[in-house]
Amino acid sequence: MTPLPLSHLSVLDLTAHRAGPTAVRQLADWGAHVIKIEPPSEGKNDSMGGARHGFDFQNLHRNKKSMTLNLKSPDGHAIFMKLAAKADVVVENYRSDVKHRLKVDYDTVAKINPRIVYGSIAGFGQSGPDAARPGVDQIAQGMGGLMSITGEPGRGPMRVGIPIADLTSGLLLAQAIMLALYNRERTGKGQWVHTSLIEAQIFMLDFQASRWLMKGEVAKQAGNDHPTSIPTGVFPTKDGYINIAAAGDKMWKRAAEALGAKSLLDHPEHATPALRSQHRKALNERLAEVTKTNTSAHWIEALNTAGVPCGPINSIDMTFAEPQVQHLGIARPVNHPALGDIKVVGQPINLSDFPQPRELKPTPDLGQHTDEVLAGLGYDRKAIEALRTGGVI
Repeated sequence: MTPLPLSHLSVLDLTAHRAGPTAVRQLADWGAHVIKIEPPSEGKNDSMGGARHGFDFQNLHRNKKSMTLNLKSPDGHAIFMKLAAKADVVVENYRSDVKHRLKVDYDTVAKINPRIVYGSIAGFGQSGPDAARPGVDQIAQGMGGLMSITGEPGRGPMRVGIPIADLTSGLLLAQAIMLALYNRERTGKGQWVHTSLIEAQIFMLDFQASRWLMKGEVAKQAGNDHPTSIPTGVFPTKDGYINIAAAGDKMWKRAAEALGAKSLLDHPEHATPALRSQHRKALNERLAEVTKTNTSAHWIEALNTAGVPCGPINSIDMTFAEPQVQHLGIARPVNHPALGDIKVVGQPINLSDFPQPRELKPTPDLGQHTDEVLAGLGYDRKAIEALRTGGVI
């Protein structure tokens, strides 16, 4: 069986919450040997207050080994450094100053392992006036401008329904780690790579950010309407709602014809993209009068046949029931010793040799592999018991 692409890598995972674990999940799913290092505790709950056997923790931490280690103790720190000396990657998402207090920062690790790639995520960056502030996803969504452009006009700021700053910062850190590993192949030297929730959130503003930077336009809330591509939005049908994206003259013409509403093409307020933008509200109302006359399925088929992007607005259960989603296989089975057969969210990346990573391993219980990891470092049973009695593990 061909090894997964990252099966030659050893990763030490010091992360908690969501952003850091998202980065490590990308490495673990593609074969990296990950040791998740956690403080000794009862192990019933995760760092976000949810159950360790709950859906969130199980989805975030599969394909890892788990060991407990008190990094504040001299013996615990010594064990970490022994592991770090042999590792390829360390990932952490402490507040920017914590790793230095624990003496597990990049400079400390690089002294014993110059090849280490050390990945960090903080709320607001590793330096600067806000570096030491605590930061979580919703704070980044607000500070990073996203909440000001999400939701309907006049309703006040609105958060996005997923922790988008956490998730995107984690994915971007995984990419940064890959870049550093690729560079290490040429130079033989590791480096410190880092991002933050606020940087990731601003990066994800994308065209809305460049709209301000280049044109001085401050985007406003537009609800379900696309802020610049018109008509693109949500339209009522006889039995629900659909999304239609018909921006540009060619797509607008196709949409009007597929909807059986060619008369809309002749309306003076619809003649150009600029006019359609200027009269967006009226245009949407005219389209809604048409779409309300038939079912969602009817319009989806008619518009897609005409080459106009159109689709249902699903609840999450309906999303996983979509034939195309089932074909893609993104709901991945896991056999857990306590929970039985469960499913988690798989990878959206497909390689020709690995359309999806092979069988996923269940998320480990707290400290499940502590003895195994320590034995690999040369500790015998007596020494391990002494560490446990001393509260090091």
